[in-house]
Amino acid sequence: MRTPRSTYRLQIRPEFDLFAAARLVPYLQQLGVDWVYLSPILTSEPGSDHGYDVTDFTTVDPARGGAAGLQALSEAAHAAGMGVLVDIVPNHMGVATPANNRWWWSLLAEGRGSRYAEAFDVDWDAGGGRIRLPVLGDGPDELDQLELVRDAGTGAELRYYDHRFPVAAGTADDGAGAREVHDRQHYELVNWRRADAELNYRRFFGVNSLAGVRVEVPWVFEESHAEIKRWFDERLVDGLRIDHPDGLADPAGYLERLHELTGGAYVLVEKILEPGEQLPERWRCQGTTGYDALADVDRLFTDEAGCRTLTDAAQLMPYRQMIHGTKRMIADGLLHSEVQRLTRLVPASAGLDRGTAADALAELLACFPVYRSYLPDGAGYLAEAAVAARIYRPDLAPAIAALLPLLDPIHHGSGAEPGGLTELAVRFQQTSGMVMAKGVEDTAFYRYTRLTSLNEVGADPSHCALEPFALHAALIRRQQERPLAMTALSTHDTKRSEDTRARISVLSEMPQDWIGTLRQLEDAAPLGDRPLADLLWQALAGAWPLDAERAHAYALKAAREAGDSTRWTDPDEDFEKRLASAVDAACGDTEANRILAELAARLQQAGWTNSLSAKLVQLAMPGVPDVYQGTEFWDHSLVDPDNRRPVDFEARREALARLDADAGTGAIPGIDAGAAAKMLVVSRALRLRRDRPELFTGYEAVAVRGQAADHVFGFDRGGAVVLATRLPLGLEHGGGWHDTAVVLPAGSWRDELTGQAFAGGHQAVSGIFAQLPVALLAREDA
Repeated sequence: MRTPRSTYRLQIRPEFDLFAAARLVPYLQQLGVDWVYLSPILTSEPGSDHGYDVTDFTTVDPARGGAAGLQALSEAAHAAGMGVLVDIVPNHMGVATPANNRWWWSLLAEGRGSRYAEAFDVDWDAGGGRIRLPVLGDGPDELDQLELVRDAGTGAELRYYDHRFPVAAGTADDGAGAREVHDRQHYELVNWRRADAELNYRRFFGVNSLAGVRVEVPWVFEESHAEIKRWFDERLVDGLRIDHPDGLADPAGYLERLHELTGGAYVLVEKILEPGEQLPERWRCQGTTGYDALADVDRLFTDEAGCRTLTDAAQLMPYRQMIHGTKRMIADGLLHSEVQRLTRLVPASAGLDRGTAADALAELLACFPVYRSYLPDGAGYLAEAAVAARIYRPDLAPAIAALLPLLDPIHHGSGAEPGGLTELAVRFQQTSGMVMAKGVEDTAFYRYTRLTSLNEVGADPSHCALEPFALHAALIRRQQERPLAMTALSTHDTKRSEDTRARISVLSEMPQDWIGTLRQLEDAAPLGDRPLADLLWQALAGAWPLDAERAHAYALKAAREAGDSTRWTDPDEDFEKRLASAVDAACGDTEANRILAELAARLQQAGWTNSLSAKLVQLAMPGVPDVYQGTEFWDHSLVDPDNRRPVDFEARREALARLDADAGTGAIPGIDAGAAAKMLVVSRALRLRRDRPELFTGYEAVAVRGQAADHVFGFDRGGAVVLATRLPLGLEHGGGWHDTAVVLPAGSWRDELTGQAFAGGHQAVSGIFAQLPVALLAREDA
């Protein structure tokens, strides 16, 4: 199996297609990248800028360069000695435009008689034999807007504004009108608000336009992966990233089939692990895409004492209590149709009426401590959820006791064997992850706002800081257990980019200053929603400077996701006007703008130190480091689509060329807005990992001694020593490094960043960090 030493994630889209990616290969090679890592490239909805709404599993998207573009990129990468990793989407398909998805079009036209009926996860009985499509508006009788279009060449269609739907053969031949013909179809067009409670097909989370695919069916797997198989048969691609395995009925079985199809290629899963959770050992993959690594690294650069002060000031409800409430809200609201589907699967022999069964299932989902179990793996999580549910809702204890044998028949003696789970047990596992994602990532993360750099996918915001000892222990385990798992700091899904979070984390070192500044900002531009104001001003300070358009887009999305003062489905116009006024004040010639700009200036230098330190730790720690497109420069992005903006690669090429031209002259870039310092750290770390892999085969902590020892984090990978500064404001307030020294292993060492030479033994940190707050020492006598 070929494995990467590093990856570089590119967002492939019509504006930056596979041919453009192929032309970028020389720059990536010069940067030090080992593998190119591509966002989904199969044919997706026209205009999609992310590619996760695949409409055709059998073709590389022509708008993204098509098969020829993939061939060009593969040839360019392989000629440069680089591999290719591709993101694939097995869980769902894009169905926003039925005519673009022949599987879905067939399903709508032929219903249960369609060959593709087995491919989609539809509860036909719940819809009276029809699939409900939530597309109608809020008018009094929207079905009157239907138009029946007869075409001798293509057959009849029903049209609702820009939406097109097929007409089943023989149902429009008698002169009937559009509404009557609609009533004869295998689908029913319904008001969009009915989706949450009445939808009868599985979605990706709460997205109606992404329909779940039953990839566990052998022929569905084969046909949806035939093009992927070609990539490996023709050696175009070297590895895969699997999107959202938690949505699959049988992730372990899927990965086993994928292992066979690819010939045992390198595979990563986009799996979110809660603190302490491990991937099931039987999964055929090399690890996760790195959200867990991101959470650990970020917490090295937050101050525990400062977090406690911020917690007291924020006056938020306890995090566990909050997420129980938000998850229950999702189970009763956005994903109630999924709970209803589970309820229909509860057998009469359980002795539960429908209402009680639905209530108990929703409570178990709200109490589930991780995204999902993978029976027989993770059965203990269901038991844990049952205990919590009995505490929150003692009245449901009998119902919960009745449900447990049905949800986990393997461990409750009901006779089912692994692989022979009931549909209820399988579907509950698929549903718990949906509730967690929507209730936590997309709701609670916008409400629990004491220090928002901690509110990241794969992280627990109630866990504030990680002491060096704890991170060393985690990295030793990573080296022993998952040395080929990915590490990341920014992705296309992060709610704040690495540099935005690095700057926000500085607030934990100046909590009283921040509390006073927040009060001033609230007075200058009042919102009337303290948690959201906390989140908004942290975001703007972290991403500063940013234009008004970006700020407005983020603020509105954040407010509606939080769902306290306004909602996507029920916007509060008065509140949103106040929100817009606050953002206008932040970006205009106002007192709020002055306060915000001064705050950002106070955070800037320490934020840059955090950024360089976190980046070097991530690039050199055990695992396969990924660099998200463009983040070799400072990148102060916010949640998508802000973090998917076009990248100026020409500026990055020029900056790297200047750095290389200055190599050996002793000129070290300053830590300023020019971002050359970050380019230096990224390029030198990537090159060392690629060119001298023998230096990255182990992990040992580097001993630190002296007055400011807590402000250094260091480790030795087996010939490459990383030293990074942490908590820079505290270091400054303490008067600097004083007598602090690190104990280098025996030998001769050269800093790849500055060219300085050091001998083994005690070395003063003040000398090592004389020019930069980080060091990457390579053993010269290896």
